[in-house]
Amino acid sequence: MAKTALVPIADGTEEIEAICIIDVLRRAGVAVTVASVGELQITASRGVKIVADKKIAECVAETWDLVALPGGMPGAEHLRDSGTLRDILMRQHREGRLYGGICAAPAVVLQHHGLLKNRRATGHPGFAGQLTPHGASAARVVADGNCVTSQGPGTALEFALELVALLCGAEKAGEVAGPMIIAQA
Repeated sequence: MAKTALVPIADGTEEIEAICIIDVLRRAGVAVTVASVGELQITASRGVKIVADKKIAECVAETWDLVALPGGMPGAEHLRDSGTLRDILMRQHREGRLYGGICAAPAVVLQHHGLLKNRRATGHPGFAGQLTPHGASAARVVADGNCVTSQGPGTALEFALELVALLCGAEKAGEVAGPMIIAQA
């Protein structure tokens, strides 16, 4: 059975991050659902229109192997303010399933809801002071337990490949990265 991932979006979501996460996970064979916390069609941070598969309320009863949050402002604030998404994230955390965020999402959403407690994390440098009591890691991608965070649009491929590695194994991440001509360390 394929792994499942939920990628929530909202008006103001960073389009590079959202599309990169969705695309890379799908290349790995993950069943990705894109869910809007508002209307089905959103306008991303740079004006790109994205149409979600469904609304977030339709995702509550499902179990997700991964919930991955793109950043962007004010998209991350809209994600933070969704009580339904908060409930899904809290269940992911409580049940030890994978969750993460990139750019503004680690500070604005995950930290806000207490989901980075006792974890190393990174995020966009503009939000570094809001991350964990110890500040943000300088690493481009940080995996700590079942939480993965990353810095921004320029790290979106690395973030997505780390999610693939954690969900499907390092070999699958390499299989996805190769044809995309992504340098692997």
